[in-house]
Amino acid sequence: MSGAPVVPAAPSAPPAGLADGVLARRRRLRMPPAWRQPLAVTGLALVGAWVVVAIFAPLIGPDNPLAQNFGILSAPSSAHWFGTDELGRDVLSRVLAGARVTLPLSVLLVIIAMLIGAAIGGIAGFLGGWADVTLMRLADLFFAFPGIILALAVAAALGPQLRNAVIAVVAVSWPSYARLVRSLVLAARTAPYVVASRMLGASGWRVLLTDIRPNVAGPVLVLAALDLGNAVLLLSGLSFLGLGAQPPTAEWGAMVAEGTQNFNDWWVGVFPGLAILTVVLAFNFIGDALRDALDPRTARTVRLS
Repeated sequence: MSGAPVVPAAPSAPPAGLADGVLARRRRLRMPPAWRQPLAVTGLALVGAWVVVAIFAPLIGPDNPLAQNFGILSAPSSAHWFGTDELGRDVLSRVLAGARVTLPLSVLLVIIAMLIGAAIGGIAGFLGGWADVTLMRLADLFFAFPGIILALAVAAALGPQLRNAVIAVVAVSWPSYARLVRSLVLAARTAPYVVASRMLGASGWRVLLTDIRPNVAGPVLVLAALDLGNAVLLLSGLSFLGLGAQPPTAEWGAMVAEGTQNFNDWWVGVFPGLAILTVVLAFNFIGDALRDALDPRTARTVRLS
């Protein structure tokens, strides 16, 4: 009696619902195309590296950034990778410690400027009339002066101190957010969903915070990301001119100023200058990627490229 050959059964396909769920999870976990661009990846890597440095600077730094333990103006070597300054302090330790000063303050002042500018622009755009005219003329008054000149005037009036430098940068940064938010609110307040919400009895503040705010958040976040690099430059510039961080605080702008006094010893100013350069470039790359991700037309172009 001969038996028929046994044919192995084909593996059963997963249920359609399970396959769709797996694909949906993969799409959610997949990074958007704008963030897979080389410049965006570079910006995220640089910012991530500096954040790690700012958090763990006391552990990473080879020496106390304020200690005067070494030879004066020693060139970079295996003992001191970035050399030493005119007081015998290790430049590498001071550059790493400077990240704990510049990065948190730059983020803080951008957040404060964004909140102030968004509040003023939202009120001006939604209320209109005399409130719009008054608030926008105030913003125009700040726009009438170059940012660095106005920041210098405010910092000089308040006194040379790091806190006053932050206040000065906030004072010159908020009008751009006010202008942007006002234009977005003016465009959104006549939209059908806003009109429908008002007809259903919602108050003006509820419409502004619930219906309009989510639709203006994207462009404001893009501007904030791009403004972080400008904040680093302004804060470092005020410290460079003696109106920000005061000795012996390890701050990048003040360290570059020390390098100008020892011009032949290039390492004193070059390495903190490179730190400023990498941070500003990284924030600009992230801002461009965020704009590409939030702008539907640009996002579609990036996805098809």
